[in-house]
Amino acid sequence: MAYRRAVNLLPRGKECVFSMLMPPNFISRPVRFHELANNHFGGTTRTFHTCTRLMAAKILSLDELFARRSLQDHLKKIETEYSECLNVVNSTGTEEDELRAKRTEVSQLAPLIQSIRELHTKQKEIAETETLLKDEDPALRELAELEREGCAQDIQDLRQRILDLLIPEEEADLSDLVLEVTAGVGGQEAMLFTAELFDMYHGFAQQHGWSFDILEHMTSEIGGLRHASASISGPQSYKLMKFEAGVHRVQRIPKTEKQGRMHTSTMTVAVLPQPTEISFRINSKDLRIDTMRASGAGGQHVNTTDSAVRIVHLPTGIVVQCQQERSQLKNKEKAMTSLRAKLYSKKLEEETSKRYNQRKIQIGTKGRSEKIRTYNFAQDRITDHRIGMTMHDVKSFLLGEDLLDEMNSALQEFSDQEMLMELLGENSQESS
Repeated sequence: MAYRRAVNLLPRGKECVFSMLMPPNFISRPVRFHELANNHFGGTTRTFHTCTRLMAAKILSLDELFARRSLQDHLKKIETEYSECLNVVNSTGTEEDELRAKRTEVSQLAPLIQSIRELHTKQKEIAETETLLKDEDPALRELAELEREGCAQDIQDLRQRILDLLIPEEEADLSDLVLEVTAGVGGQEAMLFTAELFDMYHGFAQQHGWSFDILEHMTSEIGGLRHASASISGPQSYKLMKFEAGVHRVQRIPKTEKQGRMHTSTMTVAVLPQPTEISFRINSKDLRIDTMRASGAGGQHVNTTDSAVRIVHLPTGIVVQCQQERSQLKNKEKAMTSLRAKLYSKKLEEETSKRYNQRKIQIGTKGRSEKIRTYNFAQDRITDHRIGMTMHDVKSFLLGEDLLDEMNSALQEFSDQEMLMELLGENSQESS
């Protein structure tokens, strides 16, 4: 897929893309964001919840984007490559392996080339219509104006379709996931906040119709969570949750505070893509499996049967354990699910670091050590520090419904725009 090798960093945005020029103290207006469906041409348009953008960006329209010389050169290169592949396919004496590869490439490029050619046709039509607007006949000018408006909309639709075809889905975006939450700094208050966020993600999964299977659930003395994990399965589950990974900070007066002082606590979220057994296999010789008696609250099976399972992956030293179920077999299955997700995530991180080692990713590394979001109860606000986006109504946000959806849509959009800037960065000195 030659064109995918060259254009794997173009954006998906229904209305606009963002440049890296960020004027200070810019207050954003509502911005429309495009959320792709499973295919390249579907999708819905959603609008931001009213918010203040602390780190705003200059907006590039589709017109401005397609006026960039770097993008135009790239599209011409794809057209040239398509023509060369066609020549090879139609020529005689080509080796079978090369012929098969070129046929595949022609097939993959065909929808994109068709859209580019349709765009060229529409641009010629609108240019011809412009001349009719100068005609002396009012009726003809009115018809020409209607024709021009129709062509202009077709051009915008074709440009968006081209961008959608240029950017492929990332492999991990099609995966299910393992969610892990861990209390951080703040003692019992951090554990209470961890329980609230775990419930928020449970609600988010229900909102999207995903399954939510708890793997671990270690509670604290007053009802909080020390650590918990869950396997989440459903369409686009990893894609819609991957930007939740990192350190979440809460600022509020804790239930345990008697003097009314504001406390700051943290908790950590890890979002690990969960591969299938077919796509990612683990050699059984690399595992050490230990069984032990379960501990903590849980009924008659605790401290009486060897139902708890701990698995060590010897090459990496990664350790997982599970005692959630009464059955040792079920605990082993859940522990293997968690281990598979951790190993797969480690593999993807290594590949990502090779790809992005020359720059700092604006959207964030999604790492555990990165503070990504603050929940301030006194001001009733939620601020995502990666894009400087602030929302209000903490209570509604913690339901895991529309506001969390909008936040993640914004993060996805900014991630796409950052990838666009990387692709066009080589030609950033060029003028449009």
